[in-house]
Amino acid sequence: MDKKEAHGPHPLHAKLVLTKKPKGATVIEGFPGLGLVGTIATGFLLDHLKCEKIGTYYFEDPPATLAVHGDKIINPIGIYYNKEYNLIIVHAITSAQGMEFHAADLILSLCEQVNASQIITLEGVGSSETEETTRGFFYTDHPQLKDTMEKMGVDCLGEGIIMGVTAALLLRDQYPILSLFAETHSKLPDSKAAAKIVEILDKVLGLKVNYEPLLKQAEEFEKKLKGMLSQTMKAQEMKEKKQVGYIG
Repeated sequence: MDKKEAHGPHPLHAKLVLTKKPKGATVIEGFPGLGLVGTIATGFLLDHLKCEKIGTYYFEDPPATLAVHGDKIINPIGIYYNKEYNLIIVHAITSAQGMEFHAADLILSLCEQVNASQIITLEGVGSSETEETTRGFFYTDHPQLKDTMEKMGVDCLGEGIIMGVTAALLLRDQYPILSLFAETHSKLPDSKAAAKIVEILDKVLGLKVNYEPLLKQAEEFEKKLKGMLSQTMKAQEMKEKKQVGYIG
């Protein structure tokens, strides 16, 4: 049985509408996880690469919230396309906690519509090390991808626990998946770990990233992200207070 048919149709397929469907694209997903590494890294890519928005999405289960930055609405989940490298970047600022399989189905629905060549997931992993250097790792069960990463000198994640949307996608097992990880040492968010992810992505995809301003730009995006998340938390607190008022 074809892996793409192993789990039947995806319930989100009809809800996801794309304005463009580039065939054979590589799909990069960055949902908030440990250190917000995926969110920061994909945000940096959107700043670094010439991308156009081709779709948006939101989960209906959580409270409806929107972030506003620079007089513009930041979509909970934005889907962008870069023609030069044939990349689709899924940039999410909304948490998928408790809805990891729904998020995975969203990614797989996207992949089906564009006949994606592969999925690259971005995650942070906790580290008890106190060293200033940040290590990067990969995981894949695809022989060719594994061989490529090993030749680049990137270490395989030999031991550990994979969680979040990355784990859900690996369990679905329907497309070649390359999972990239970076150690996160600091409190959320961790720009340094995100920069390590982008460094590895540059090796894999040849994005010609200028590493000199990388950390500075990542830190600037971190500040922007902190502001958006702070506003989201305030909105949630206000909602909870209103609910208490209704009950009382």
